[in-house]
Amino acid sequence: MKNKDIIGIDIGGSTTKIVGFKCTPEGWQLIDPLFVRATDPVTSVYGAFGKFTNLNGIELEDIGEIRVTGVGSTYIDKPLYGIPCVHVQEFHSTGLGGLYLSGLKSAIVVSMGTGTALIYAKDNGEMEYLGGTGIGGGTLNGLARLLLGMDNVKHISDLAKEGDLNKIDLRIKDITKKDILPGLPDYMTAANFGKISDLADKSDIALGIINMVFETIGVLAIFAARSHNTADIVLTGNMTNIPQCKSIFENLSDMFKINFLMPEYAQFGPVIGAALTAIKQCI
Repeated sequence: MKNKDIIGIDIGGSTTKIVGFKCTPEGWQLIDPLFVRATDPVTSVYGAFGKFTNLNGIELEDIGEIRVTGVGSTYIDKPLYGIPCVHVQEFHSTGLGGLYLSGLKSAIVVSMGTGTALIYAKDNGEMEYLGGTGIGGGTLNGLARLLLGMDNVKHISDLAKEGDLNKIDLRIKDITKKDILPGLPDYMTAANFGKISDLADKSDIALGIINMVFETIGVLAIFAARSHNTADIVLTGNMTNIPQCKSIFENLSDMFKINFLMPEYAQFGPVIGAALTAIKQCI
């Protein structure tokens, strides 16, 4: 495997992500990751692999090893085009990828996919799975399908751009004129969907759903960070692509004095981590 490229593949329920690290004289160079959509995990793996190697001019003989992770990785039980495939525990991949992308030595790393997982990661290789929640992208899709008749995340987020949370959420200012705790702003959510108005339209509801999902994930991550005496939380996973993600977590950062980070390639954190496990064994 020495002096050969490393490929990482993250096989999810509906998408497969792939990334590579090229061995160069200057060190390991990240190759831009990509993802493909497919309902069948084996089909998606071969599709992603073929597209990735073709786009980047990678020959099979250039590849030393493939590291696979994700819920669909159990379907890969033999070499891919004759190249050895090594399975990597998903939570370890997530933690390692989050630290690599953020440049931190330790942090709470949050993987926001269909559901949400939280990992306390350290650069010495220690990864502690802290649990998670069933609130995630699946929740957003399910509620939007039920309440809006929509399940395309881009369409939902586009609709939400015109939304007004004042027609959806109950805020602290709606229930008291006094400070509950010093420093907490009066616009802080007291109850998601706790003040839904008869005048609320689809855009308001779309924003309310997105806000509820991200606020729930954010508060759980804040609790985890406080219990581990850190203020750094790295966000990874497909949901980081939703436009409202950045502003909602920035708002939580201001309220709770927590450092939420959403680095470049955040969507690909776990698959980058999977590839990095091979690189660390080379060093």
